[in-house]
Amino acid sequence: MKKLLLLRTSLILLALCTTLFIVASCGVRRQQERRLPPMEPTSKEVEINSEPQGASVYMDGKYLGITPMKVSVPVKNIIDTSPHKNINNFYAKSADLSSSTFIFIKNGYEKSEVEFRPTITPTRGEVKNYNGRIVPLNITYPEGVFCSLERSQQYVNDPTIPTGGANDMVSRDNPGGTTLEQTIIRWYFDSAPRGARVFWRVISSIPAEVKNTNELYLGPTPFEETRSFNILGLTYANSRDVQIEIKVTKNGYMDQVKRFNVRQAIDQQEISSFFELVPTE
Repeated sequence: MKKLLLLRTSLILLALCTTLFIVASCGVRRQQERRLPPMEPTSKEVEINSEPQGASVYMDGKYLGITPMKVSVPVKNIIDTSPHKNINNFYAKSADLSSSTFIFIKNGYEKSEVEFRPTITPTRGEVKNYNGRIVPLNITYPEGVFCSLERSQQYVNDPTIPTGGANDMVSRDNPGGTTLEQTIIRWYFDSAPRGARVFWRVISSIPAEVKNTNELYLGPTPFEETRSFNILGLTYANSRDVQIEIKVTKNGYMDQVKRFNVRQAIDQQEISSFFELVPTE
């Protein structure tokens, strides 16, 4: 009798352990299903452009380059596995998690953001449930990103700039067509002793818009000339970021260099200076 009772107790304990094991296993499996890992990041060739061109582009804080360009950018492909009552909400949340932001920056224009957002659709059937069991999905990203930049209002009330001329850029396509190229600046340099050679070049802190240049010879001191600013890429808006470097040289004397801010030169309508040359030992 005792043996029979012991046998029944053992069978009951075995059945209970088996049940607990099955329940625990199902719970772990369902927990794993709810925590589906995101799809591995991949990359995509994307054409990036802006109007006007020449804007600096950043994606999620990482610098990509200057428009226009075609670059390989990473994509996230993250699928949301949290419960949703509506299948459209499930797609929208997954698209939100997979989206990135392109930021376009250009001097004279407002900073703009463009969302790089995928379209998510099922490959077949529909989502079966919302506990992590999902059918395969199509994640389709746009082939290109385009941004139309708006002119900055920074210089609207500046009386020293002709109306509407703040962002007119000097270019080879329209030579002489900007107010900058029609603005005459007096250049005057003298030295003691006279007869020194005068050179000039462009120093730019925005090389994506205005390039640095090599030295160009102007003439001997005293030098005086009137000329316009036909520096390619120059605008009233970015002229504060560009300098003119003047170098004076003479045999037997130390070279001297001075720099002049282009915007200040435009406002004063003059670049002038006197160089007291120092003999070399």
